[in-house]
Amino acid sequence: MATRPTMKDVAAEAGVSTMTVSRVVNGDSGVAHQTAARVEAAVRRLGYQRDDVARQLRRVDQLSQTIGLVVDNVADPFMAAVASAAEDVARQRGSIVLIGSSRDDLRREQEVIAAFTARRVDGLILTPVAGSHRFLRAAQAQGTKIVCVDRAAAGLKVDSVVVDNFRAVKEAVQHLIAHGHRRIGYLGDKQKIWTVGERYRGYLAALKDSDIEADPALVRHGLRSSPDAAKAVSEILSSPQPPTAVLASNDIVASGVLAVLPTGIAFLSFDDFALAAQMTPPVTVIAQDPAALATSAAHLLFARIHGDTSPPRTVVMPTKLIPRGSGEIPGPYAPHRH
Repeated sequence: MATRPTMKDVAAEAGVSTMTVSRVVNGDSGVAHQTAARVEAAVRRLGYQRDDVARQLRRVDQLSQTIGLVVDNVADPFMAAVASAAEDVARQRGSIVLIGSSRDDLRREQEVIAAFTARRVDGLILTPVAGSHRFLRAAQAQGTKIVCVDRAAAGLKVDSVVVDNFRAVKEAVQHLIAHGHRRIGYLGDKQKIWTVGERYRGYLAALKDSDIEADPALVRHGLRSSPDAAKAVSEILSSPQPPTAVLASNDIVASGVLAVLPTGIAFLSFDDFALAAQMTPPVTVIAQDPAALATSAAHLLFARIHGDTSPPRTVVMPTKLIPRGSGEIPGPYAPHRH
């Protein structure tokens, strides 16, 4: 079996010291250009690869140049955009990203984080599940930096990058009310998820401000898939007093709703999604920018990794209500109907 080439082998091949090889492979700019070129050529000829595990064992205080990213589900288009943007920033910083999905399961989240911290990641970007995150204080005490993205974490004082979910949904429901709707359905993910809880609060606040009594018959929580959402909206539409407008708490719920929603019912979705503008009618959405969220979170994390000790902060990114047609379908109380 062929042995793995060592730094000593590269040094012999290039005719330099092992210290010079070490400086070149670690990106030290203080090596003469011609010497560095000889070392790099020797590295390519021998197929040498730096052993980062051994490197960390030799110097436990050294950065691993890896960060961990824990999201709800990396297959979700929103979370995939978060992962891609975080990876771009990490690459610019000379780091790689280890990615795991919690699937909104606290135990699974803890297992993924434990695996990442065991590999001595320099920091974590976390989309936290519901529940206390005090368990992360031990990792913080050992030097692991943590930033939350999209959701805040209970029991943890860290930087967070979020949007104002409460205000965004309150304004969206007010938009539906202004177009003549009083019976407005709400279809949401698990209410205990921080973002979803904030969105439902916004829904209730908008109704209250317009003196509209909230009707539990028009609300469904815990929808984790498009089929769940399709079933839920079919149920509320078949009730004796169905809604004239429906709001979906995210794009996954929206896809299920749109599969069965009859014409004439106003519809609005939190999160923009592919083909929303091409549907008939085009879908009115609350748009947020997952890439901007992740980019901001990653920059905060690397600032912490490199010595920022300022107090934890919450960065609130903007959302935008994009009226395209579905949210402007007039309801029974629309002004022009009187």
